[in-house]
Amino acid sequence: MTLVPACSAATTVDLDGGRVRVLRSTARPGPARAGTPLLLVHGGGTDNAAISWFHAFEAFGADRPVIAFDLPGFGGTSGIDPVGDPREMADLTARVAGRLGLGEVVAVGVSMGGDVVLNLALRHPTLVRGLVLVGPGGLVPVLRNRITQFSAWLAAQLPEPVLLALARMSTPLVLLALRNVVSDRGSLPPQVVEEFLRQAREPDGFLGYARYNRATLGPWSMRNNLRPVVGRIATPALFFHGAQDGWVDPEGSRRAVAAMPRARLALVPGCGHWAQLEAAERFATEVRGLLAELADPDPA
Repeated sequence: MTLVPACSAATTVDLDGGRVRVLRSTARPGPARAGTPLLLVHGGGTDNAAISWFHAFEAFGADRPVIAFDLPGFGGTSGIDPVGDPREMADLTARVAGRLGLGEVVAVGVSMGGDVVLNLALRHPTLVRGLVLVGPGGLVPVLRNRITQFSAWLAAQLPEPVLLALARMSTPLVLLALRNVVSDRGSLPPQVVEEFLRQAREPDGFLGYARYNRATLGPWSMRNNLRPVVGRIATPALFFHGAQDGWVDPEGSRRAVAAMPRARLALVPGCGHWAQLEAAERFATEVRGLLAELADPDPA
């Protein structure tokens, strides 16, 4: 059974000829505490909304609507071809928000989802009142070095049936990936680990991320590098990045914060890539600080 975090309920919305799985907070904030909705976008690999945002519904749902959804090619969303390109995923996110009747949102994204919500702020600025970026992708010109860049691009060119077969056969590598996304494996709830492994065993569990890699990896540089344009985003933004993130270099977040007029960086020592899970209490505190900046009701 697909994971449903505490204080949330699963539903679906019809979109683009398919169905998008949506998790919504179950608390009903009173009028005096009904702040701007949080719209949460998960990361890549075999991630989904329930994995990335396991703690968020309980942490924030008493004060505002909290909504997370599975992008096409991930989790329980079905019948929609994964698009791969983060700009197209941003447009799809805007359509999901429209179907859910959302006006302004605080858009929250982790890793690949951070790339998506940065594009959302650039392409749909009237939708985004605030931004939270957790170890966001889309902010480096080259993946570590030219050799790594070319190797990753070459791997992304494998036929999709081969990539998907390799992914299903690589459970030990999935466990290794889990050890690499956090500094302390014990910080991950058992339900999150179980869901991550279950998704990895799905026949098309890696398809969405394979499409993202193919769309964003060039042979010598990244095709999704937003560093030259990220300074156009004037929305208040929080970058939350693990100092020991081995997947996404914190330097991308540092440079984005320097370029954006209303951004700040919370660099979390002793923390890896899934910082919102590994440092959940610190994450909640920092997000509340951003919400206070937006003059939302105090969620404390």
